[in-house]
Amino acid sequence: MAMTYTGDVSPGGPADVRELPNLTITKLAVDEKMANNCYLLTCRETDVQVLIDAADDSASLLELCGSRLDAVLTTHQHWDHHRALADVVAATGAPVSAGAPDADAITEQTGVAITARLQHGDVIPVGRCSLEVIALAGHTPGSVALLYDDPDGHPHLFTGDSLFPGGVGSTFGDAQAFATLIEEVETKVFDRLPDETWFYPGHGKDGQLGNERPHLAEWRERGW
Repeated sequence: MAMTYTGDVSPGGPADVRELPNLTITKLAVDEKMANNCYLLTCRETDVQVLIDAADDSASLLELCGSRLDAVLTTHQHWDHHRALADVVAATGAPVSAGAPDADAITEQTGVAITARLQHGDVIPVGRCSLEVIALAGHTPGSVALLYDDPDGHPHLFTGDSLFPGGVGSTFGDAQAFATLIEEVETKVFDRLPDETWFYPGHGKDGQLGNERPHLAEWRERGW
C-alpha cells in the first residue's frame, strides 16, 4: 500500500512523494544546518520535470531528477536557496526562472544567467500542467510563490520563504518590509485561495491555509 504523503522530511533522509492525478510532487530536504526544501514537479503525462530551488547538495538533486530537468525555478535571491544552482544547470542545461527584482542578485551570487524574469501572473508550463506566479515582495523584493491549481482537487502553493506554518517569512526587523509582506500574503494568497490549499515552504513542514487564516490579525499585531 502506498504511503500517505506528510511532507515531513529531514536532510539526509528520503524524499516524500505526493501523487496527484496529473502531477507528482517530490519533496527533499538538504543541508543539516539550513534544512532547505527542494521540490521536483513532474507532469505525469509528459514526464516534463521542473525543480523549485536548487538549494544545496547537487548530487542528491541530480539523482532525484535523473540528471534531467526542463526548468529550475528559484523562489528568491537568498544564498541558501541556490547553492546547487550552478552545478544543476551545468549538468542538465535547464533554463532558470526567478522573480524579476531578484534576478540580477541571483546571477551575481551564482554566475548563472536567469532565462526568464518572472512577473506576477506569469504562467509556467510543466508539461500538461502549469504554475501561476504570485509575486510576494517583503522577504526579498523579488520573492515568488508558485501556484498549481489542481483541476481534480485543491490548490497547491509553493511559498519559498514568504509563508510558513505560524507566520510570514522573516523581514529582518524591517517594519516596512513586514507591512508589505503581510499585505501581499493576505491579499494575494488568503483572500484568493480556499482553506484546503496546501502550501509547501522553503524550510520545514507544510501547512494548509485554513489552519493559518484565523491568525492573520495576530501576525499583523505582533509585527512578524
